[in-house]
Amino acid sequence: MNQTEIVDIIIKTINTIFSNFFSSIDSSIYDNLDSLVFFNSDIMTNNFFSKFLGNNKNSLIYLSDSMIIAVAIFYVVRFYYSNMVDANVERPHQFLFKLLIFAFFINFSYFIIEQILNLNFLFSSSIQEIGKNVTGFDINFSELIVSLNKKIDIDSGEFNLFSFDGIIKSFVSVGFFNLIFMYSLRYVFVQVLILFSPFAFLSLINSTTAWIFKNWFRTLCCLLVIQVFVPLVIIVIFCIENNKILYVGGIYTLIKINDYIREIFGGISLNVNQNFGSMFSLIKK
Repeated sequence: MNQTEIVDIIIKTINTIFSNFFSSIDSSIYDNLDSLVFFNSDIMTNNFFSKFLGNNKNSLIYLSDSMIIAVAIFYVVRFYYSNMVDANVERPHQFLFKLLIFAFFINFSYFIIEQILNLNFLFSSSIQEIGKNVTGFDINFSELIVSLNKKIDIDSGEFNLFSFDGIIKSFVSVGFFNLIFMYSLRYVFVQVLILFSPFAFLSLINSTTAWIFKNWFRTLCCLLVIQVFVPLVIIVIFCIENNKILYVGGIYTLIKINDYIREIFGGISLNVNQNFGSMFSLIKK
C-alpha cells in the first residue's frame, strides 16, 4: 500500500465520520430546536414549575403577599420616623394607592405573563404563516436544514469535508449545534424570570427598588422578542437563491441575533462565555 492509498483511506475515514456525525445532528436536534425557540404559555405548565412549586402553583404569590405586609409595616415605621426627623416621605394615601395597585398585579402576575407569552407566540406564528405563503416552506428549523442540504448539494453525492460544500455544511451543522445550547439557555432563563415575576411586581411598590422590575422586564422582553425575529431571518434564508456565502451569513445571523437585539433593547446575553457576567449585572442598580 503506497502513500497515496493511505492518504485516500484517511480522507475517506474522516469524511465518513463527519458525514455520520452531521446526519445524526440533522435527524435528532432540529425538532427540539423548534420547540425551544417557538413556545407559548405552555412553558408555564411543564415539569420545571411543577417540581419547583409543588402542588400549589401560587406559593410564590402568597410569599409576595406576605412581603407586602412587611413593606407596609416598614412604611409605617419610616413615616413616623420621618415626622420626628423632618424627612420627606410619600404621603399615606399615595403609598396606599400604590400598594393596592401593585398587590393586584402581584396576584395576577402569572396570568399577565401568560397573556404576554400567548401574544408573543401569536406574532411569531403569524410571521411563520405569512412566510409559508410567500416561500412555500414551513418556517422552522427542521424545514430549514432540509432546504440547506439540498441547496449545498449534500444529498446529491458523497460528503467531502475538504470541499467547499463540505466546509459550508460543517459550518451550518456546528452553527445549529451552537443554537441548541443558546436557545436551551434562553428557555431556562425565561422560565426563571417567569417564576419570579411576583417579586418583580413587588419591587415597584418602593421607588428605591423599582430598578429590579425595569431590569427584569427588559430582560424578559429581550428574550421573548427573539421568537419574533428568528422566523424573519429564516424567511430571508429561504428567499436566497444560489448564493452559498449568503446561506452561511444567514446561519451566522441566527447565532448572533441575541447580541443584535441586546444592543437595541438591552437584556441578557445568551453567549455561554458572557452569560455569567450578564447575570451579575442584573442585580446591580
